[in-house]
Amino acid sequence: MPDIPTALTISALTSGYRAGSFRPIDVVRETLSRINACNDGAIWISRVGEKELLAKADELQCLLEIKGETAFVDMPLLGVPFAVKDNIDALPLRTTVACPGFSFAPQESATAVKRLEAAGAILIGKTNLDQFATGLVGVRSPYGEVRNPFNAHYISGGSSSGSAAATARGLVAFSLGTDTAGSGRVPAGFCNLVGVKPTRGLVSNAGVFPACKSLDCVSIFALDVQDAWTVLNVIAGKDDSDAYSHDVLQLGPLRRPVRLGVPDSLEFFGDHLASDSFQRALDMLKEQICVDSIATVSYTPFREAAELLYQGAWVAERRAAIGDFFDRPGEMDITVRDIIANAENHNAIDAFNDAYRLAELRKDAERALASVDILVVPTAPTIYTIEDVRREPITLNANLGYYTNFCNLLDMCALSLPAGFRSDGLPCGVTLIGPAGSDHRLADFAIKIQAVLHKRLGMTTTHPKSHGGLAPLRSTEPVIKIAVVGAHLTGQPLNTQLTERSARLLATTKTAAAYRLFALPGTTPPKPGLVRTPRDGASIEVEVWEMPLRHFGGFVATIPSPLGIGALQLASGETVKGFICEPWAIEGAEDITEFGGWRAYREKAA
Repeated sequence: MPDIPTALTISALTSGYRAGSFRPIDVVRETLSRINACNDGAIWISRVGEKELLAKADELQCLLEIKGETAFVDMPLLGVPFAVKDNIDALPLRTTVACPGFSFAPQESATAVKRLEAAGAILIGKTNLDQFATGLVGVRSPYGEVRNPFNAHYISGGSSSGSAAATARGLVAFSLGTDTAGSGRVPAGFCNLVGVKPTRGLVSNAGVFPACKSLDCVSIFALDVQDAWTVLNVIAGKDDSDAYSHDVLQLGPLRRPVRLGVPDSLEFFGDHLASDSFQRALDMLKEQICVDSIATVSYTPFREAAELLYQGAWVAERRAAIGDFFDRPGEMDITVRDIIANAENHNAIDAFNDAYRLAELRKDAERALASVDILVVPTAPTIYTIEDVRREPITLNANLGYYTNFCNLLDMCALSLPAGFRSDGLPCGVTLIGPAGSDHRLADFAIKIQAVLHKRLGMTTTHPKSHGGLAPLRSTEPVIKIAVVGAHLTGQPLNTQLTERSARLLATTKTAAAYRLFALPGTTPPKPGLVRTPRDGASIEVEVWEMPLRHFGGFVATIPSPLGIGALQLASGETVKGFICEPWAIEGAEDITEFGGWRAYREKAA
């Protein structure tokens, strides 16, 4: 049997395929072997048949042999096994929402699943959940209670319990959950995973059975930040078949030390181990050069918004989602039914009044976060045993949402990151939270601190690898190409002016043979001047970046005289916007054209 990595990261699988160490069919067989050996049968509700999986793997192997390296360009998830929560449609399997009497055969797969399979990922099966995605505990299902992979007496978290447990146990490389109140974050914290809850509308909900249709998000469970970001890049993007899907304008990552905020009123419900773990994580963050400061912020608006999710009129959305099925006695989990029954206590007047109050709380939350870049909270304030939850299902579940329930109501995005282990051996996590569109900012910061907080990938002993920066998400918003020649090149001191504006590097290339390059005297930081000449021109190395058009004006405003932006011709013949220099400024400047580019000149100067 080929040596399949214990930690099924996307990078490890892709590297193995490229090296010929194993094939997709080997990974499928290993995945099935691990599933058969797993001692928690409650993880799965349904699975794709072995024959179909092997046929899919063989098809991908043929593509790999035909297309070679380009196969990974077209299919970045080629041969990567994944699972989805069983409120997400995925052919050929039925959708049950953990309620057998409600199950149905979908006509097509959810948009997110289609995009993953088009990228080469292999669907293994559908996972257990708190029924109708109502709960943060993972025990409200007729298909069984999904137990914590690290201690079977404890809960795995919900509602995306099966997806989190399958990923933590190495049965799949990643999985999809959904997150309305914290279902993509709480299980991540309890299972030592990265959990990404995107900005609402960034990932299509088409083909997802709703809990609260106006709030739901498809979420991602992965072993590390890089994997989660890779998956998000595949599934993100506007989808006209989902009325809530839209282009999300992204905030660029911060290239300065980050100002972190923590709640001024931390709550752990008497769990000193959870409190100690969070304080330890904060202490480690204080020592990182990427952190500027950690300040307290008022948690009042976030706590009050969280209370609206189940105590306010939004619970009526859950009742609307299941329609007349609610009137069929005996077919629903009793706790889930009791929660959804609260919808009868609210009317249209309540809905409007709660909406007005939420609008006020959004403003209060914005003011609370005005002086910080990212809010950091415990992923969950505590963890409970399965027996605890059986005895007190409503109150303890509510406690678990203390740091999560407000997020979608306030239109924020979040990323849960493993933060080591408590002294009792259970995982703990911290969650990074930012405003809508800060998905890239959170992930970029998370990957910087991952090596400090995140010690083990899932249940393995493998330590997360260091990764470079994360490329921006692909977007359909208008963009403009900009050629940079000096201090804005990758690794140079002004490159952050591009990356903080969500610019994406397209290519390193050269200009047409019609330019000369000069080292401008007295500039800080040192800068070159590129001048077009009618004779004796040369090709000069440049980088071509793609920047959202909405940032272009602000970027141009940062450029000091004698530099400017004009039309620049590339060696390919394409004309793009690029850095040019006023001719008067090159008088007395050193002509460095012979070096062929600013980087080569600076290397010699050093």
